[in-house]
Amino acid sequence: MYGAPVDLSFKNICSLEDAWTEEPSRGLRPLKRNSEMKYPSCSLRLNNNNILDLHDLQKTVNYFLAEPSQLAWLDLSFNSISHIDKVLCELRELRVLYLHGNSIFLLSEVDRLGALPHLHSITLHGNLIETNKAYRNRGISALPQLKTMDFSAVTRQERVMAEIWHQSNSRIRSNKLLKS
Repeated sequence: MYGAPVDLSFKNICSLEDAWTEEPSRGLRPLKRNSEMKYPSCSLRLNNNNILDLHDLQKTVNYFLAEPSQLAWLDLSFNSISHIDKVLCELRELRVLYLHGNSIFLLSEVDRLGALPHLHSITLHGNLIETNKAYRNRGISALPQLKTMDFSAVTRQERVMAEIWHQSNSRIRSNKLLKS
């Protein structure tokens, strides 16, 4: 039903609009186009480029994929992305999201991805947020459906610890609000 990933990695793309002029790389599986010259794929690779923001992500997905609403796997690793844009939350069927090796610095932005009901695998290592001691607990707490984070399985014990961490942090935040 779905073909090979549309691979736009290592194309020196700086903005997603630049991707529209690129031809996807050929992989082991041949890339086929439909009558509208779009690819019947549910995977898109935009890794190892110089992408700064995800401003035109939806347009890019629509440009390349025959069924853009079925995008399930998105690789944005090793770019220069500093924010987790809300546009990612529009990709309702997304199951796998690679964001490692970017410049994301606000751990709270991971919370946005909680809107993705099927997201079960994410990578965020190699970002500035990884230096926060609450990094893994926050990610697991914000994304309770995760099966893997940073290529490592999320264990039952980590879920329990993330829930305890979340409850503890919620009380601390509530107390701070009451005092102010």
